[in-house]
Amino acid sequence: MIAVVYSGSKNACWKIWQDGTTMIETHTASVNPCFNDPKQIRQLLSKNITLIHNAENIKKIYVFAAGASAKDKQDELASTLEAFFVNSKIKVRDDVYGAAIAACHDKTGIVGILGSGANCAYYNGKKPEANNYGLGYIMADEGSANYFGKMLLKNFLEDKIPADLKVKMNNQYSLDRPTILERVYRKPQVQTYLASFLEFYIENREHKFIETLVLQGFEKYFITYIIPILEKHPGEEIHFVGSVAGAFQNQLREVAKKHNIQIMSVTKEPIHNILNYYKN
Repeated sequence: MIAVVYSGSKNACWKIWQDGTTMIETHTASVNPCFNDPKQIRQLLSKNITLIHNAENIKKIYVFAAGASAKDKQDELASTLEAFFVNSKIKVRDDVYGAAIAACHDKTGIVGILGSGANCAYYNGKKPEANNYGLGYIMADEGSANYFGKMLLKNFLEDKIPADLKVKMNNQYSLDRPTILERVYRKPQVQTYLASFLEFYIENREHKFIETLVLQGFEKYFITYIIPILEKHPGEEIHFVGSVAGAFQNQLREVAKKHNIQIMSVTKEPIHNILNYYKN
């Protein structure tokens, strides 16, 4: 029995495979080692019935998590998981590595992540090339779910949101300035809170204001991430992975076309491809 885990900064998806036929899927909160300490991760594991029932039978676990690019964070997360999955050999890499496998398998390419966070890397067919991206929701993450959540709240507080959308936001979230500032600046898991507004974007995707925010966010993403890497690796195929890329694929391709860039594939949930890769 093997398991594959793909974790963004908001959620983690787990897939367990046994005997070539049985597939078990479950979800937990993120296992990002930068935002969740070992105690928090142990607590979320111990509350998941599926993982509890299968923990002793899993022999290998491949984990791809946001926040796990540094060796010390990989070791910390592996150690935390080994205390729960006592019979497992655990390999931890960052989410970019998992996205590259999902999109490119063993071929070279440029892989962009647009999910709860944002990142991008050139994949040489074996591993992603190191870069200076992955700075998180405060300093970067343009085009991600938490970025769009931040832009939505900023426009709300500055009274720049059209009246019809503002009514919808008030009905769904009961927002006001003190509540937003308290949640953003004084409460934990801010990135998760910001990313939660992606659902509002999806529900109102036909609204011109929402579409404009999405296009502007993707434009910043291409200028910041894709174009600089493409200049270093011209002619490489470009792939996208993540919930935001999947939900707003048309807008993503529109911005790419503006820059004369062709997107080869968009994978909303990379874990399916990652599991197939390791099954084979």
